[in-house]
Amino acid sequence: MIQKNSILFIILSALTIFVWFFFIVSSGKPYQQFEQQRNVAFYKAGDEGFNKSVTTDNNVRSKDKEIEQIVIKTKKYRVSLTNDGASILSWAIKEKNGKWVDLVFSKSAPVMSNFHGLIYNIVAVSDKKVVFEYISPKGWKIIKTYNFSDSYMHNLDICIERLNETLPSSVCVEWGPGLGTDNKELKENTSLTRVLACSGMNQNKLKKLKNISDIASIYKWVAIDNRYFLVAFIPDNPMDFNNITAKRFDKKSPYSIVLEAKFPEDTYKKNYSVNFYVGPKDYSYLKTYGLGLEKTIDFGFFGILGKSAFTVLVFLHKITNNYGWAIVALTAIIQVLVFPLTLKSFKSTAAMKQIQPIIKNIQTKYKNNPQRLKIEMLNVYRIQKINPLSGCLPMLLQLPIFWAFFTMLRNTYELRNEKWIFWIRDLSAPDRFINLGSFTFNLLPLIMGIGMFLQQKMNTTTSDPTQKKIAYVMPVVFTFMFWSFPSGLVLYWLTNSIISITEQYFILKKRKYLTS
Repeated sequence: MIQKNSILFIILSALTIFVWFFFIVSSGKPYQQFEQQRNVAFYKAGDEGFNKSVTTDNNVRSKDKEIEQIVIKTKKYRVSLTNDGASILSWAIKEKNGKWVDLVFSKSAPVMSNFHGLIYNIVAVSDKKVVFEYISPKGWKIIKTYNFSDSYMHNLDICIERLNETLPSSVCVEWGPGLGTDNKELKENTSLTRVLACSGMNQNKLKKLKNISDIASIYKWVAIDNRYFLVAFIPDNPMDFNNITAKRFDKKSPYSIVLEAKFPEDTYKKNYSVNFYVGPKDYSYLKTYGLGLEKTIDFGFFGILGKSAFTVLVFLHKITNNYGWAIVALTAIIQVLVFPLTLKSFKSTAAMKQIQPIIKNIQTKYKNNPQRLKIEMLNVYRIQKINPLSGCLPMLLQLPIFWAFFTMLRNTYELRNEKWIFWIRDLSAPDRFINLGSFTFNLLPLIMGIGMFLQQKMNTTTSDPTQKKIAYVMPVVFTFMFWSFPSGLVLYWLTNSIISITEQYFILKKRKYLTS
């Protein structure tokens, strides 16, 4: 009964992970449905402040000025800007596999717009700088300058000048709704999009903002992110801004982030300078800025384990030059660390097999007396010095390690698009061995399931047919669950099974030799 309960516990724990992944993480609203809503209305900042508008006509003219586009392209990013609101239509970054990913999620409205619908003059254009200018008939002027760098960190400078007594109510820096990603991540993208703010007092503490406005000056930076990408606004002087707002159309739509500054009534000219990061959530790279941006990477509930595993994994990658082999090496290191428990488990398994005839006789003799049956079985364990729970301790110990690995492999950009061998081209995604119409056949989980079956066959100590069936069902359940998991995680579990089988084989062989 003890072993049966342990097996059920492991299966239920694994099923919890499965349910969390498929029905919570992957339940995001499809991009197409969101776009239908997004086309209905978006926020327009005009002379009187924020107003809703349905104007999306690319032929809109303001004082006979045509809407123009400017494209800035480097080795790392490609930006498309427009003089309509001096905004950004597209910001694509180039990944290590050579593909471009546009981080502007919605295609129906630009981001970082100031007064959408107003057509700016293009004052200057270069690879490093784009300057826009607009003079309002109501008596104010705005000069907006994008300063581009060779990295992912850039600068936006907004200068507001009063020409007479009239001023706009506020000036904003915004991104959204949502944050772009590649096609294979779109399904869960909406549910994973977050707005985060870093406290100016403690950059180790991030606050998740949901449908609220907060005081901007208490935060060092504010960001919108998804699984692999990040846009962060870092004001030169947070005191220049009044509010940070996280908003969305409804519960199934992605968030927008707005950094708002109300123009001081007694000031005739003011500059707002904001550094902004647009790029991947590369842990090592983000850490070089010393701003705590790397805290946006989610290492999960067992964060310390996940971060430690990631640190060792990066070190092993420097040696192997391949993250797949680094995962294999890290799994071997973990097995060495837990080997004392593993050895104790295997010895307990072997001892349990030896006393099965005795246990079976007791079960037959006292099948109508459960209380006496329990006492007699405990006496056998005590006399033989066997702990029936020790056989499943290594498996239970693997659960937090498994969860930490799961989160780390899913959320670290470094493993994205990283190959192992043969058909495994992305350790952060399912291995996709072959496509059969709409069905994708993933070979690695099947190999892992076979390995688990062999391991369970070696570990099964009970003679109870029901418990044996439960034990043998586990590999099938795990194969089904792992089918769409990252191939890096499947590789970890497969390597773990192979090492365990090898260890158990030699330990049992040695035990037979000593007892023969």
